Amino acid sequence: MWRRIPIDDQVLGKPRKVRGIASSPRSRVWSAEFDGTPAVVKQTVGGPDAGQRYERELTALRLAARAEPQLAPTVLAADPDRRVVVLQRLPVRHRTMPDWVVYAEGLARLHQVTTAADAGALPAADVPTDADLAAFRALCADFGLTTPDDELDPLPRRLAGGHQLVHGDPCVGNALPVDGRTWFLDFEHAALGNGLTELAYLRIGFPTCWNLNVVPADRLAAAEAAYRALRPDVTGTVAEHCVGWLLRGDALVERAHRDGRDHLGRLLREDWKWGFVGARARFAHRLGVVGSLTEAELAGTARLARTLRDRVLARWPEAARPPRKAAQTSV
Repeated sequence: MWRRIPIDDQVLGKPRKVRGIASSPRSRVWSAEFDGTPAVVKQTVGGPDAGQRYERELTALRLAARAEPQLAPTVLAADPDRRVVVLQRLPVRHRTMPDWVVYAEGLARLHQVTTAADAGALPAADVPTDADLAAFRALCADFGLTTPDDELDPLPRRLAGGHQLVHGDPCVGNALPVDGRTWFLDFEHAALGNGLTELAYLRIGFPTCWNLNVVPADRLAAAEAAYRALRPDVTGTVAEHCVGWLLRGDALVERAHRDGRDHLGRLLREDWKWGFVGARARFAHRLGVVGSLTEAELAGTARLARTLRDRVLARWPEAARPPRKAAQTSV
């Protein structure tokens, strides 16, 4: 682990109690103290987009700082030349599963910090593309099914737009319960869009995360109600955002492996694991969620998902149930 922090001692003083922290291959992270102040130092590395990810995270942290009470660490210092940001260290001894109502309230508060006046401050949030729709149609055709295009064709347009600050990767490890509320870390994929794309995580199984968390129905209903209570003006439905996640093949691989390949088509040739969970098991889970939707405007899509899931499991029975360690049922 790296011992030397790449930041000038004149910025905050000489770091003490330096300790490397395990992180993704695209960042280096340390804990340290500067003049007695506990801090976390993060350097964005890896890939030609490192500079963009750094600027994205720094911008999002400064936008999130508008929230009261606080929901993201304070930026103590930044060095754009080295792509380093120094953050307030949260008083967390170990990472635990959040209370899902508190988590949803945290998402709602995060999504409230920006307005239409912030347009252009961050990239627009990703939504399914025409290529995603074409790949999904091709996969369905391989199973002898056709898609309800009258429902699916307008979906990318309905999901696009919005000016809410979305985290981009609100997984359990990036959403920490501290002082009775949720604090968010790691904003390098933040964007502006519709916050329901992240509320949908609770139903669809956390699509950008290494593990598959299953939220019990009663906690799911309470969490969605808590979000709506804070965001009564939000437009759209969680259901259509769940369909959006089903269509996105790049949500079957971790971000470092999103290289433009058709990952839905890849399912027909191979299975692969991300964390403990196989890609076919992830896809089957999402089909089950979409198949359970009751919204009339998505009735054809729900029927398709139920039939496709039956055929997927008949062809790939191992996708019926993720390995025991994969799906965390969260109370």
